[in-house]
Amino acid sequence: MSNEKFPNAQNAPFVMDMKPGKYAWCSCGESKKQPFCDGSHGVTGMYPMMVEIDEEKKVAWCGCKCSENKPYCDGSHSKYVE
Repeated sequence: MSNEKFPNAQNAPFVMDMKPGKYAWCSCGESKKQPFCDGSHGVTGMYPMMVEIDEEKKVAWCGCKCSENKPYCDGSHSKYVE
């Protein structure tokens, strides 16, 4: 499910096993490659949040784009349950 403000967002985190590296988390909700940026933010005035992961780990990326702990899920998506 998406919310009106972020059309490509979802009502759940993106839980992924991540390798060390730099990642660009989509903050605008326009990317078709969620949870990461694909450059679609151009017209939104928003920019991706750059994150560096130092070791392999499981990450719960925010899917609803409304977390108070961006780019990580804090459960805020529960506000959008229909």
